[in-house]
Amino acid sequence: RSGEMAKSTQLIDNEVFRAYATYAAIVLLKMMLMSLVTAYFRITRKAFVNPEDVASFGKGESAKKFLRTDADVERVRRIHLNDLENIVPFVGIGLLYALSGPDLSTALLHFRIFAGARIVHTLAYLIPLPQPGRGLSWAVGYAVTISMAYKVLKTA
Repeated sequence: RSGEMAKSTQLIDNEVFRAYATYAAIVLLKMMLMSLVTAYFRITRKAFVNPEDVASFGKGESAKKFLRTDADVERVRRIHLNDLENIVPFVGIGLLYALSGPDLSTALLHFRIFAGARIVHTLAYLIPLPQPGRGLSWAVGYAVTISMAYKVLKTA
């Protein structure tokens, strides 16, 4: 029901809230996946930051060569950090937005564009694609979160 604040007992029946929950889960899982991708890159590039992580490669000086930074590992880490900077605000603001009674089609547009922008951002960063692809995908996702925040503030 557009324009009406959702009651907590009705959340599970609220289509906007269910859509929010779906897309929030998608982007949170995507963010969690970045931890596994980072671990994969660390292992395959043999680039670690903690001495205990290289213990299986030997001891002393022979293991120290694996305590290093790697450009590919750092690229994946930056994707993950960018996710933290953008997905966490989306989850909080998106929840408030879903509870503010938006029209379902408008809410779906917000949620889908944000999720798509974050996926494109990750691919553009990981591959890497030439700019402005990554920057535009970031800006689109950011604009969606700002748009939802504006709606929440306007409604409140």
